[in-house]
Amino acid sequence: MRRLALAAKAVVLAAWLLITLFPLYWIVVTSLKPKPEIFSVPLRYWPANVTFEHYAELFAFADFGAYLLNSLVVSLVAAAVVTVVGVLGGYTLARFAFPGRGALMLAFLVTQMIPLFIALGPLYLLMSDLDLLNRLAGLMLVYVAMLVPFSTIIMRGFYERVPVALEEAAQVDGASRLVAMVRVVIPVMLPGIAATFIFAFVQCWNELFLAITFIDSEDAKTIPVAMNSFITQYDIDWGSMAAATVVSVVPTLVLFAAVRRFIVEGLTAGAVKG
Repeated sequence: MRRLALAAKAVVLAAWLLITLFPLYWIVVTSLKPKPEIFSVPLRYWPANVTFEHYAELFAFADFGAYLLNSLVVSLVAAAVVTVVGVLGGYTLARFAFPGRGALMLAFLVTQMIPLFIALGPLYLLMSDLDLLNRLAGLMLVYVAMLVPFSTIIMRGFYERVPVALEEAAQVDGASRLVAMVRVVIPVMLPGIAATFIFAFVQCWNELFLAITFIDSEDAKTIPVAMNSFITQYDIDWGSMAAATVVSVVPTLVLFAAVRRFIVEGLTAGAVKG
């Protein structure tokens, strides 16, 4: 009976894995198909003639390399700033009792409930007055402002899981609060810091609504904006769209692979260093 239950569980998990991975597989296959085969009847689950023409067109004619670099710069810088501010802000909210702390937390939560398009008009006028339209720095600033509240809340939750006794022990040994935070608390917090950075990076990397609103220059386009240009009034370039999707997923996969090892190291390094 137990073997039957395990077999049934394995079948269910395998079916779920197949359903989850099939869209990714289909995107890859579509990027490798010649244009006549993309909507051929019957559908081919593997191209009869594998081609990399969509990838070649992507970098030869669409200047996709520049868009990729723009997205990397915006996402990495914005995620780093958000993480640093979240680390400091989360520590303040978790360790200090001050007037208005509850109201500040409530304000952070309320900002996450307000639809973004409500503030789009005033935000656009502000960006225009500051001469930040069509500038990567302006897009970074907007992303940081958008992500800091939620990232601070996330970091506060991680800090509250770290015993205050660790800092107190370091302070008894002569360390200041800042030194105790950096040398004792931060190593224990590495998994939380990595999670916050990943959250911010992915949000910036995939964001389209703000990017397409504030970026219209070819030199400052990010990947989501560039991919949106494959959709025209009368047609959609599915081959280039699929190839761009595959290319855009690679940096995220690399980041997740790198941070995965980082998280595993952080889980054990913090307690030893403390």
